[in-house]
Amino acid sequence: MPKLWNETIEAHRHAVREAILETTWSLVTERGPMSVTMSQIAERAGIGRATLYKYFPDVEAILIAFHEQRVSGHLERLAQLRDGPGDPGQRLEAVLERYALICYHRGRHGSEELSALLHRGETVVQAEQQLVGLFRDLLTEVAEAGELRADAVPDELARYCLHALAAAGGLTSEAAVHRLVAITLSGLHCPH
Repeated sequence: MPKLWNETIEAHRHAVREAILETTWSLVTERGPMSVTMSQIAERAGIGRATLYKYFPDVEAILIAFHEQRVSGHLERLAQLRDGPGDPGQRLEAVLERYALICYHRGRHGSEELSALLHRGETVVQAEQQLVGLFRDLLTEVAEAGELRADAVPDELARYCLHALAAAGGLTSEAAVHRLVAITLSGLHCPH
């Protein structure tokens, strides 16, 4: 087959997959995860049920794929902030701020039932490991600049950041999230 034909087919498959993911998320946020059927997804996405089943076996698989895509995007954005301009302290603050906001918005957009479904398994463990590594890299740079407390190693402080900022999911405003980030940062810096 000509290259253009292959690219067109691949683009079509990608567009159908994206439509399925977005449609499913929309239906789940409207109705709840246990109230959505494959027929409803196919109808709203404008595809046949047979086509839908070629992509995913069930609603849970679609939600997991959506979540994995979302997590991957978040990790990519956090890595961009880590590698961006500014001194290590500024980049650390930007990364922690973004992560806290991710946790805050996650807390607003899902039921406990949905959270239990999506936040399990190897994908979440790997994402947490990547986050700890990302935080650790930045904290090591901050330590080299002499701005990090010396009574704990960067790996321990990275885990502190991960868990402290997860509390943003239960906060009631973005202003509270910013305060949480400031408190977390103050716990990382060397006491003067």
